[in-house]
Amino acid sequence: MAYLGAAYLWVKAAHLIFVIFLMAGLFMMPRFFIYHQQCAPGSEEDAKWIDRERRLLRIILNPSLVLAWIFGLMLMVEIGAWHFGWFHLKLLFVLGLSGYHGWIANYWKKLARGLRPMTDKQLRLLNEIPGIAAAVIVIAVIVKPF
Repeated sequence: MAYLGAAYLWVKAAHLIFVIFLMAGLFMMPRFFIYHQQCAPGSEEDAKWIDRERRLLRIILNPSLVLAWIFGLMLMVEIGAWHFGWFHLKLLFVLGLSGYHGWIANYWKKLARGLRPMTDKQLRLLNEIPGIAAAVIVIAVIVKPF
């Protein structure tokens, strides 16, 4: 039941493009947070970081997440991915990255309110999450180990 037909490769390309945009944002935002935390709450520099982070979240991260999910679900239906073990692993890590995106949005709100609940070291460690998740997802999709 190939409902996408000739559009399949276009949908696949769109999915990959928006995943790349999403991953770029997921790598950038914690780095922004590290720099942001170094300035005094309420300062002019603080306001600049809040604006930079807001734009990254609203212009890149949020739309990329939504579009990557839409195109990914289209591909899932097209290939009947639900029946493959590799897909379940991918889905688990995609859900984790989606949760990480939610954490980023929440942490941005805390920084905007002047809170600094995490250390720079903790943020640096959390910045490794997207890379690890991306590696697992790529291996699951390309190698299809099960």
